[in-house]
Amino acid sequence: MSDAAKNLTETEPRQLDAVVIGAGFAGLCSLYKFREILGMDVQVYETGDGVGGTWYWNRYPGARCDSESFYYCFSFDDDLAQEWEWSGKYPEQPEIERYLNHVADRFDLRRDIQLSTRVTSARFDDATHRWEVRTEHGDCVSAQFLITAVGCLSATNFPDIQGLESFQGESFHTSRWPKGGVDFRGKRVGLIGTGSTGIQATPVIAAEADQLTVFQRTPNFTIPARHAAFAPADQAEIKKNYAEIFQRTRESPAGFPYFPIERSTHDVSAEEREEILEGLWEEGGFKFLWGGFSDLLIDPAANELASEFVRNKIREIVKDPETAELLCPKCHPYGSKRPPIDTDYYVTFNRDNVNLVDIKSAPIEEITSTGLRTTETEYEFDVLVYATGFDAMTGSLLRIDIEGAGGLRLADAWADGPRTFLGIQVAGFPNLFTITGPGSPSVLINMPVAIEHHVDWIADCITHMKEAGKTRVEATPSAQDSWVEHVAEVSEYSLLGTGNSWYVGANIPGKPRVVSPYTGGQPLYRERCEAVVNSGYEGMEFGA
Repeated sequence: MSDAAKNLTETEPRQLDAVVIGAGFAGLCSLYKFREILGMDVQVYETGDGVGGTWYWNRYPGARCDSESFYYCFSFDDDLAQEWEWSGKYPEQPEIERYLNHVADRFDLRRDIQLSTRVTSARFDDATHRWEVRTEHGDCVSAQFLITAVGCLSATNFPDIQGLESFQGESFHTSRWPKGGVDFRGKRVGLIGTGSTGIQATPVIAAEADQLTVFQRTPNFTIPARHAAFAPADQAEIKKNYAEIFQRTRESPAGFPYFPIERSTHDVSAEEREEILEGLWEEGGFKFLWGGFSDLLIDPAANELASEFVRNKIREIVKDPETAELLCPKCHPYGSKRPPIDTDYYVTFNRDNVNLVDIKSAPIEEITSTGLRTTETEYEFDVLVYATGFDAMTGSLLRIDIEGAGGLRLADAWADGPRTFLGIQVAGFPNLFTITGPGSPSVLINMPVAIEHHVDWIADCITHMKEAGKTRVEATPSAQDSWVEHVAEVSEYSLLGTGNSWYVGANIPGKPRVVSPYTGGQPLYRERCEAVVNSGYEGMEFGA
């Protein structure tokens, strides 16, 4: 950009209706809805050099969706749903990235997306009721609305380990994987982390590397995915029933096209319970959590029965008893951490070239030039892989300098934990909408379903504003306080907040411990959102 152009940008910023930050599922859906349906002038900024969001960045070995493909997609266009062909139940990263690129091309979205551009700051002007948005390249634009589509799991979390920069071999974080991939052949690999990412990456790396050592702090429950390719008949059946499938995803507690069976774990005999759990284990996927019993996430005794079932499966699969016990979670209920699904995770530990190291009993002290050292042993590696996850829910928002009315910074407003109204708005930050923000179901349900609901709700709110001749909207402090209390109250009835997981920020040292996602389920959440609209947007203030 020339100096003259830069000065013009700084003195006379381009005037927009909305700025959208992020070009993943949420950003693409927002751009389509606000531009094509509402006729708004929209600019999308995306840090990556391609669209896809989560599915652009997370291209690590084994990266695969854990919701079934045919409903982990957009429902806003019937022709799109009918024309796209999913290869199988659980698509890998490249397929989902291709799908999102297809969406961008099909609806001509790229012309309003600026890639390789990170938004650094956004400041609300009380006089004009507009947001001034700046990027790392010096762009400065003015927009009435600021829409954050930054994702719940996009702010990379590097572990705080001494000597992190001293390793002389290759090192990679799974959320910033090189496009060309990594060649593990003949190499000694150390992998740190056994959350969802580590569980997916371990079998794939082990099949290629000369030696793989997995460093585990906390074992996790994981259920087999049972991935399978779709036959033509499967595709035809899905497409014939898409209207019903999508409607079910909007009505079910977790955004899947099936509903929890209203059956308590204690309503059946031990033999029948074992048979039901065995059937769910063989079927695979999230149905193990939602499709067998209705009390797994509310009754500790019921949860323990399911948890022990999984532990016994681990003991059956893993040949070495000591390794099997290390892989058995015993400090948190099943589902209180994100419950991954996997392909050959446990059986991988039967390979001669795979070792498991418990870093809870022998913590990592330092990354060295040749590998790493625990309190007990020093290890040498050619490659280090950090599968250490994200600063979830809030990290991607707080890494942008967002300043609301009266100069209030979002980082200060959230110093003691995130506070929102419906997970969509923040008191003191007019015309800011946070898609799948903290305080909404977000990561606890099928994400495209959550995203489309929020985009539709925001679009309706903006339409209401325009029809009423208003230029400013924000949640009231009292409405926000009530919502925060409600989110905390419903979390008390669930086991979801009882584990030391990223659901509560436990993976980030010093982060306030708050149950960020709304645990009351999608139907109750949608009911609350609809009640706000039907009351004339009670809890929200509009100005002109």
